[in-house]
Amino acid sequence: MIRRARPADAAALTRLQTHLREPSPGLLDAALDADEYSPATVLVATADGGLAGYLLAVPGDGTTYVAELVVAPDHRRNGIATALLSASADRSERLSVTVAPGNEAARSLYRRCGFEEVRRLPDFFADGAAILYRR
Repeated sequence: MIRRARPADAAALTRLQTHLREPSPGLLDAALDADEYSPATVLVATADGGLAGYLLAVPGDGTTYVAELVVAPDHRRNGIATALLSASADRSERLSVTVAPGNEAARSLYRRCGFEEVRRLPDFFADGAAILYRR
């Protein structure tokens, strides 16, 4: 099941966030503290009585940026990331995301979900470049 995150999800989201390459705890906290009309949205996927993953989306300049997307390791390859992206796409016509060039699993996911490579961004991440995808 996909739903909007609640403040009570904060601890589980923080645990999930540790699986990200470059997490943004401040951005996640701000999105959780905002009201239902906030432009930033955190969607969560639930499974087995807990949170299996989340997507943090931030709108801007004609597109919604997928700032964070993570699925717990024991729930990967079950369609959760695809479901989160689909739910986010239902809320926004255009989605953008940046991915490390070496993260083939993420790049494959985004291509399967209809994203196209736009350009490479040198020095985007603290340790190197990123690829910008848009759908």
